[in-house]
Amino acid sequence: MTTLKIHDLETAPQESKVFLEQSQKQNGMIPGLHGVLAGAPGLLEGYQTLHKLFMDSSFNKEELTVVWQAINVEHECHYCVPAHTAIANMMKVDEDITESLRNQTPLAYAKLEALRTLTLSMVRNRGNVTQEELQAFYDAGYGERQVLEIILGLSQKVISNYTNHIANTPVDAPFEKFAWKK
Repeated sequence: MTTLKIHDLETAPQESKVFLEQSQKQNGMIPGLHGVLAGAPGLLEGYQTLHKLFMDSSFNKEELTVVWQAINVEHECHYCVPAHTAIANMMKVDEDITESLRNQTPLAYAKLEALRTLTLSMVRNRGNVTQEELQAFYDAGYGERQVLEIILGLSQKVISNYTNHIANTPVDAPFEKFAWKK
């Protein structure tokens, strides 16, 4: 049962309608998460802005997927794990990467595993990572920019994951085939 209202273009606050229209145009539908976020126009705008900024970061499609899914799985988000599985498929990310992330198993690619490891450490330790963890990340080929961009992705995921926990947002029909449970 949903605990927060899922808005559409008719029920959303006026300030949210432009953002829901963007969602509909970009996705061919208004994702349930966006409908919930519409209840607070600034939150929906913030989420969409963070999403665009993270998509425009230095990370490639595999790296974006690693950050998103590592966080989604760690936060046990019933909505975002299937949604980002579908997104990864649309972006043509290797299915082995997606499955490893969904199953919390190490990634076969050392550089991506270093990204997953630091991302999880940031989540689990609330940003308090060690110098050794940072050095391992740098040794894998990443830099300070990517450390900061993980925080950008984490900011986006906190909004979506926490909202979905509180709202118990139903998984949208296009993502149902990627359902996930811990």
